[in-house]
Amino acid sequence: MNPRRLLALAFAAALLLRSMPLVAQVRTGVPRIGILSSGTTPSGTDPDPDKGVLRGLRELGYVEGQTVRIERRYAEGSPDRLALMAEELVRLKVDVILAGGPAAREAASKATRSLPIVTISGSDPVREGWAKALARPGGNITGLTVTFPGLVPKCLEFLKESFPWIERVALLLDASQLPDAKQLSEETEAAARLLKLKLEILDVGGVNDFAAAFARARELRVQAIFAIPTNTVVTHRSELAALATRDRLLSISQFALLAHAGFLMTYGADLDDLGRRAMIQVDKILKGASPGDIPIEQPTKLNLTVNLKTAAAIGITLPQSLLARADDLIQPR
Repeated sequence: MNPRRLLALAFAAALLLRSMPLVAQVRTGVPRIGILSSGTTPSGTDPDPDKGVLRGLRELGYVEGQTVRIERRYAEGSPDRLALMAEELVRLKVDVILAGGPAAREAASKATRSLPIVTISGSDPVREGWAKALARPGGNITGLTVTFPGLVPKCLEFLKESFPWIERVALLLDASQLPDAKQLSEETEAAARLLKLKLEILDVGGVNDFAAAFARARELRVQAIFAIPTNTVVTHRSELAALATRDRLLSISQFALLAHAGFLMTYGADLDDLGRRAMIQVDKILKGASPGDIPIEQPTKLNLTVNLKTAAAIGITLPQSLLARADDLIQPR
């Protein structure tokens, strides 16, 4: 055949291939999921953070060690370690990263713009800047939020309904870990005013700020603390619970693991349920879906957990209305 004709045919074939739609890459071998967390390595005294994830995998037919491999990385509260661990998971070429919490999501997104990320974090992804829209986030990140606008005021309502005598509450948060800290503070202050509560906002950027925060709380004569569960709060939950108990303060947050660490009560998303639902999204990605096309979901299952041991330690009697509504009562040992 004429060389010029061969060259023309090759050029036409190249154009045809370029115009064809991309087909999702078929994965060979056992898929790998990287779990990235800014928190501490699970211990026997804490609820198992992988419980929901493993349940979700089982429901989808996966068996860890046989049909799926999991690479777990816990940063123990260190931002530097978290960044290194995110980069390590990218180098390992895991098929998808499950990022637990805003810090882990941020570290993963800085480590890769192409590898799929499923996150369990945040409240309003569009406002926080990690999604274009809930229905179609775009980019390489999807997942589930751990809270939603309106949940923080609901926690304040629980507190006031259960203990009508309280007048002053301290809101503990790490503003550096909350992209919408200003708006969250304003919304919480508005909710507090409606409940006739005086809200004091105390920024705790690290464990070294705890002593000053509680000293300020005593100075302001607050009667309760409401801790927004950022990385700092979750990592050092036991220290915060102990300080609140020492000062005989009511303590409330949103994740049940804080109640298990000694907080008086928590009301918020069931993290096991979020982990289970996250695996549905992971499964879609492993089968070829783009994370940018998978809708971001919000919590649908909320739990109220009450710690009876903490109530006894601070010398309060819990109302029957609160006990009746609780999904979980932590009994004194």
